[in-house]
Parts: sequence; C-alpha cells; structure tokens
Amino acid sequence: ASPSVSASEKFSPSASPSPSASRSGADRGPAADAGSGGGATAPMVAVNAYAWEDQCSQHYLVDRAPEQVPPPPSEPDARGWVSALGGVAAGQQMLALTVQGAGKDTVVLEELHVRVVEKSAPLDWNDFAMGVGCGGDVRTAAFGVDLDDGRPATSPRAGQRDFPYKVSETDPEVFYVFADARTHNVSWYLELEWSSGSREGTVRIDDDGRPFRTSGHVGRPAYTYPLGDSAWGRDEYQPDIPG
Repeated sequence: ASPSVSASEKFSPSASPSPSASRSGADRGPAADAGSGGGATAPMVAVNAYAWEDQCSQHYLVDRAPEQVPPPPSEPDARGWVSALGGVAAGQQMLALTVQGAGKDTVVLEELHVRVVEKSAPLDWNDFAMGVGCGGDVRTAAFGVDLDDGRPATSPRAGQRDFPYKVSETDPEVFYVFADARTHNVSWYLELEWSSGSREGTVRIDDDGRPFRTSGHVGRPAYTYPLGDSAWGRDEYQPDIPG
C-alpha cells in the first residue's frame, strides 16, 4: 500500500494526486485540469512515510520480543517490515513529500498544517534501531514538528524559509518533515493549503488513508542489530532509551 493524499477544493473538483488518493467530490482518475476550459487543479503529492535521515537515526517500537523480530530492513523495504510487525515510528518520524502542479498553471503552496487525531501515553513496547554507527545527512527544505505541543505546527529548520512556495508540472518541490514525540503516542496527518488564481483548496496528506503514528520511546528497552551479528541484542551502551 502507498501513502495517500485526499483533497477538497473550492469551485471545482480536482484530480487524484500520486501515488494514490481519495478526494471528496473529486475524480479518481489521472490528473486533469479542473473546470470547463482548463484551469488549476490541486497539486499532486507523493508521500514517503518511511523515509530515514540515515539508518541510525530511525527507530521503531514493536510489540514483540527481540527473538520474534526479523533483521532490520533497508530503507526501501521499511514499509513492509513495519507493516508486518505493526510497528510505530519511535521518537521521530521523517516524511518526504514531493509536491508538483497537476495542470498548466503555477500553484502556490500557502501553508502546511498539522492535525492531531489522537494523543495518548507513549507505547510501552521494545525499541529497535535500524542501524548503528552512522552520521546524519543535512536535508534541504526541512521542517520540524513537536507533536507533544498542545497545538503542533510545522517550523522551518536550520534557516530554511517558511511557506509559501510555488510549484508547477515541471518545477516540483521536495519537503522533509521531521515530527518528534517524547511524551505521547500521537496519531496525526498534514493538510496542505494551496491556491492558483481564483481557486484554492486543501490536500490531506496521510498514510494510505490512515493517520501517521509517532510515539515517544524514552525509557523503553533498546535493541540493536550490529553488522556481522545474527540476532537483536540489548544496546550495551544505552540499554534503555535515554531521556
């Protein structure tokens, strides 16, 4: 299954974004100009909800004993691994969003909002690190989200400028969203406000019709799978995730 995007638009229906989408009152076929005689449609958004800044930065909480958990996947295989185990992003979840116009007109991306569906105590599951001994990458167009905040919002990181942005069919933008949770288990999604001429609308960004899930993991048993090993083992330096 692929992450999904749903959208609502004022004045006219709009086309389905990529890779998969459900839109209220909208066509579900290939992208097409909205309204008679053409015009702006909602931007297409491709979502990778299982992106990693690097192998070592990504952790998942899994409600299984380590001997019941297969070896860590590579990043392209993360979705299948997490889905099969019912895992949840631990501490931080990274999203990669590729946004581009669906019609001939330039689309202005006005704002990116965070919507919380549910917030509860952190999951009391085991923590599994996807790698050890790595260095972090520096991403452009990166935004942070503190999911523990009473009203989470996106904020530019490392000097990155805030919205608005402009996209077209031939000039997409890639955004990285880093959502952090320490003291809660949070179900959430994003809403992207857009406009083009007299048209405007909102695109909902989620995980294949379901909210994203990110949980704090402070104090949870920490397991690693070092290169050359054949089983998960308790992290010898930090057996529990530090606060």
